[in-house]
Amino acid sequence: MTSAFPVRTHVDYTPSEQTQLTITDDSQSEAFQALSSATAQSILGTLHDRPKPASEIAETVGTSVQNAQYHVAQLEENGFVESVDTWYSPKGTEMTVYAPTAQEFVVRFDADDG
Repeated sequence: MTSAFPVRTHVDYTPSEQTQLTITDDSQSEAFQALSSATAQSILGTLHDRPKPASEIAETVGTSVQNAQYHVAQLEENGFVESVDTWYSPKGTEMTVYAPTAQEFVVRFDADDG
């Protein structure tokens, strides 16, 4: 049976060449915590190949969909990945497609000396 929804569309997305992330005293632990797990690092690595939905990310990095969604949410909140499209599963469920925000991340520290 054929789905009424387009299952996958071509994602025409190119991340910026470089993004500078400025870490302040307030955001320091959140940004590093988002990158601290091996799963989060694997997710970033697999997304550099091409954009993917959480289910495909989970399959590629060998984790559960829930775990992949958790790490993607943390990476997105801290500016490392972003939503770039929506695909539909064969059952018509919306799937958000994620990609890295940049090919290269430069982390800068901005300590507020008061």
